[in-house]
Amino acid sequence: MIFSFFQSVMRGTRRRAPRTAGRRLAFAALGLPLLALLLPAATVSADTPPSSVLERRVKAAFLYKFLAYAEFPPQAFADGAAPLVIGVAGSDEMAAELARITAGRMINGRTILVRLFREQDAQTPVHLLFVAGSDPARVGRMMRAAPVMFLTVTECGNQQHCGSVINFRIVDERVRFDVSLDAAERNNVKLSSRLLTVANRVQKGAP
Repeated sequence: MIFSFFQSVMRGTRRRAPRTAGRRLAFAALGLPLLALLLPAATVSADTPPSSVLERRVKAAFLYKFLAYAEFPPQAFADGAAPLVIGVAGSDEMAAELARITAGRMINGRTILVRLFREQDAQTPVHLLFVAGSDPARVGRMMRAAPVMFLTVTECGNQQHCGSVINFRIVDERVRFDVSLDAAERNNVKLSSRLLTVANRVQKGAP
């Protein structure tokens, strides 16, 4: 189940990474050390993306797949043709990467729209809000500014300080994520058990 989930994450990216140490790092970040060992040895070339770029690509792939493992209430959409809206706060690069990944793709029959989200965008509803950065105060302000949000994703490191549904963490040099079921319930979003199975930690109630 874990293997199939991560396979589906990687299928969310159209462009294949080169067979270099950079590619091995990308697999390791996804928690697939066995696949990394199967890749041929190679030296790092000049066109190998830096680790920050690889980390952003991995997180963007996760964000795209999170939508497929989330169930939103009927009132989350104006009609059957309304798109799934991803709001990105604090990272133009992440918004661009998500736009690349989601271009021409659909989830549950809905197109995907990526928007840059700023504090003044108080009237812009989103289904998934990703807030970049690790400052809990700023993250809190951005989430409070969103009038309609169901799946909130942060990268604070310590989810307890952010109040998001999903929080990215780096564990043993890999991109992992924690899930707060309490936050999901407050935001009226249901998460698939398949997603919970591969989470680094699932929190319910007071820690």
